[in-house]
Amino acid sequence: MNLENLMTLRFNPALGWPAGIAIALIMIGFAIAVVATHRRRKGESDETLWACIRRCAICIIIALLALTPSTVASTTSRAVNTTDVVIATDVTGSMAVADAQYGSSKTLTRLDAAKKAINDLTGIYDDSSFAAVHFGANATLDVPLTPDIGAIHNWATGLRTEPTAVSAGSNLDAPIDPLLVTLKQMRAAHPHDKIVLYYISDGEQTSAGSRRTFSSLRAYLDDAFTLAVGSTQGGRIPEVKAGLTDSSSDQPGTGDQDWVKDPATGQPGISKMDKKNLSAIADEMSGKCIVLDRSHRLDKSSVASVSKHFRDVNTPKRRKRVMPLVWPLSIVLALALTMEMGSWLTNSRRLL
Repeated sequence: MNLENLMTLRFNPALGWPAGIAIALIMIGFAIAVVATHRRRKGESDETLWACIRRCAICIIIALLALTPSTVASTTSRAVNTTDVVIATDVTGSMAVADAQYGSSKTLTRLDAAKKAINDLTGIYDDSSFAAVHFGANATLDVPLTPDIGAIHNWATGLRTEPTAVSAGSNLDAPIDPLLVTLKQMRAAHPHDKIVLYYISDGEQTSAGSRRTFSSLRAYLDDAFTLAVGSTQGGRIPEVKAGLTDSSSDQPGTGDQDWVKDPATGQPGISKMDKKNLSAIADEMSGKCIVLDRSHRLDKSSVASVSKHFRDVNTPKRRKRVMPLVWPLSIVLALALTMEMGSWLTNSRRLL
C-alpha cells in the first residue's frame, strides 16, 4: 500500500453503518474484558501475556473488519459516442417531375436527385448508423436504425413515387409521427449518440389541411437539414401508374405521356419546388435548408464539413470507486485464530 492509498483510507462497513458500529463496539468490549480479566486473574491463571495480547488483537481485528477499511480509487471509463442519421424522403407524385439537377447540368427527376443525395450521405457519415423513412399518402419507417450501409443503398434504389391514383396531395408533415417515435426510441437506447435528421422533399404542400410544426422533433436532434430538390420554375407532373419498376420511367419525353391535370384549368399542372416551406421546417427543428442543384451536391457542400463534428467520439469519464481493503486484516486474523486453536489443543491435552 502506497502513501496515496493511505491518504484515501476510509471506513465503509459492508453490512451498513448501524450493524458495523454495533459489531465493532461489541468486539471492543470483548477486548477490554480480555485485558481486565487477565489483570484480575494475574498469578492465578496459566494465561500468558502473549495469549492476552493475541485474544485482544483478534477482537480488535474483527471490529476493524466490521467497519471495512477501504480505499477510494479514481477510474476512467470511455464511452464511445457515434452518429445516428435519420433520412426522411418524399415519394409523392410531384417527386417524379424531371426538373432537378444534382451537381451537374444533367436533368433528372426529383426522386433520382434524392437517391443520389442519400448515397452521398452514407459516404459522408462513415462509421455511422442509419434509419430511413419514406412519406407520401402515408409515412413508414422502412429501415430501423442499422450500421448496414448496404441496407440504406438498397432502400434508396427501391424508392418509387406513389401512384397518382392513391395520392392524396403533398402533405409535408406526414412523417412527423413515425419520426417522433423513432427518435424517442433512438435517444432512449443510445443517450450519448448524436442524432442528425435529413428531410428530403420538393417542399410542395398541396393538401387542404394546415401543416403541423416539426418543433416536437427538436428535443431529440443534435442537428437537422432539409434538402430541397427540384426547381422554382417547376415542371409538369407525370401521371404515375401502379406497378412502375423504375423511377427513371417517370420522366416525360414521349408524346403519349399522361400528365396530372389542374382541376381548375383542365391543363397539365405545374409543380414547383418551394424553398420557403423547407426553410420553415428547418427553422422549426433548429436546422438548415440546403437547395440541391447543378452547383450543389452534399459531398461538396457544408454538410461534409459539418459531419466531421459527428464522428465517433471517445468520451473519458472519471469516477470514484470504493475498494474494500480487508485482505491484510483477514490474513492476520486467520493466523491469530490458528495460533489460538493450537494453544487450546495444547492446553486440552495437558488437562487429560
